[in-house]
This record gives sequence, C-alpha cells and structure tokens, in this order.
Amino acid sequence: MQDIRLIGLDLDGTVFDDAKHISPRNLAAIEAAVQAGIIVLPATGRTATGVPQAFTGIPGVRYALTSNGASVVDMRTGEHIVDQPFSLEDSLRVYDALKPFGGVFSLFVGGKSYATKADNDLIDVLVPENLRDYFRKTRIEVPDLRTVLQEKVGQVEKFSVMYPKVELRDEAWRAVLAACPDVEATTSLGSNIELNAPGVTKGSGLLALAEKLGLRRDQVMAVGDSGNDLSMIEDAGLGVAMGNATPEILAAADAVTADNNHDGVALAIEKYALHRQKYTL
Repeated sequence: MQDIRLIGLDLDGTVFDDAKHISPRNLAAIEAAVQAGIIVLPATGRTATGVPQAFTGIPGVRYALTSNGASVVDMRTGEHIVDQPFSLEDSLRVYDALKPFGGVFSLFVGGKSYATKADNDLIDVLVPENLRDYFRKTRIEVPDLRTVLQEKVGQVEKFSVMYPKVELRDEAWRAVLAACPDVEATTSLGSNIELNAPGVTKGSGLLALAEKLGLRRDQVMAVGDSGNDLSMIEDAGLGVAMGNATPEILAAADAVTADNNHDGVALAIEKYALHRQKYTL
C-alpha cells in the first residue's frame, strides 16, 4: 500500500468536467485528502493568475504547479517554490521560429499571460468556446511579444499557441524543434502547441516540489488526461490516467480511473490515497 503524500491534479479534462465544474464528489475527495495531511495541488498549463478559484479556494490547498511545470507557487505568500524559465537565447529562437505560422499566441511570464491585440482579435475564431472567457480575462495586451521576451529575462515560463488546424500546428512544431531541438514541446488541445525550456515539464516541476518538501517519488501521485500530462504520469510514483485520456496517457499510466464527467479524480483519491477499499474503479 503506497503512502501518497503529494497529489498533482490536471485541471481541464481531469478535475473539471466538460462544463468546467468541480463535481461535489471530486471536491469532497480533495478536501478529505487535505484533511488527512496530503498535499493536493493543481498541476496545470495555465499561469498562476489563471488557476481557477474553484480549486485554489479549497481550504488547505496551498501550492499550484503552473505553466506546465515552469513554476510552482505558494498561493498563500506568492513565493515561487520552483522556477524553471527559458533562457533569453532559447526564448528568442522559439519565438522567431513560431512567428511565421501565425495562430493565437500566449506568452507566460512571471505567472501572467501576455498577448498582442492581433492575438486577442482571433480568440473568437481559433479558441474553443469553453475557453474563450478564460483567454479574455487572463491575457495582458502588449504591442509586441518579442520586446516582452527581451525585457523579462529569467521570467519567461512558456509559449502557448493555438492554430486553426492540426497540420499547421505540426508545421510550426517541426520548425521550432529544428531551431531549438531540446525545447519541451507538447499539446493539451487538438490544435495547440505548448513549449517550455529544455527539461521543463509537469513531471520535473512536481518532483522538484516533492524534493523541496522532503518527499520521495513513490509518495507522489499524478492524475491527468492529455499530452502535457504525460511527463508527470510517467515521473510520479503512481500515475493515474482519466478514463477520457488520450491513448498515450492510457498506455503510460499505472492505473486508470473513470472519466472527468464521472468523478474519476475522486475515485482515484479515494482508492489510492485515502485507501477506501469499498470503492472500485
């Protein structure tokens, strides 16, 4: 029986159902884990300012892994417990390689998200409807993203770009890897690309936090459903795939739970962290 002390939970497609709500059972399971002394945190591709209050407002939730592992923030103090930013050189290479392919850019810097007016004007065209409000509320409009890269050295966490079709996304993906082969490239939606500095993933961020907290890898559990969750599913002592997960996540996981519309997170926490054996997955 594993002694789970740290649980990283993806948000969209995992904790949140398709309507972007946390179910009562998922909420109760997270609260029960926290009350049992287990550290539970969102492990998301979003910025620190974009993590929903529905999760961070749960009593006892203290940390948030953001920008696909580039940062882990203490939500009480604002302190960055883990920081894994781009170098200036890599960030400029990535930006210059991506720019010719267009799309809706989001540049994650110091826990905030930046975009140009041209990017924001395309939100209604290229961003899925259930994410448009989140995009509008969390992006700071700036004249030029390359200037931000040059001004915010040591703070650039992640690039996220939404494309109109997967084929164009794949062209951009090949171009950026040719320009910066070691960059971490992944996706969480059908036609987006998410880029972090070399070696920076949700998995590296989660294990860096575990080390700082004095926890072993086998005491870490991760739950997710899509491409940007692969690293933490593989790196955690116990990686759990949602029932709605992509094939690569299902193949990599140690266990599979129910989907995000049927309390999959709660079922996993109850069985593997709280050891309530009356529940079966």
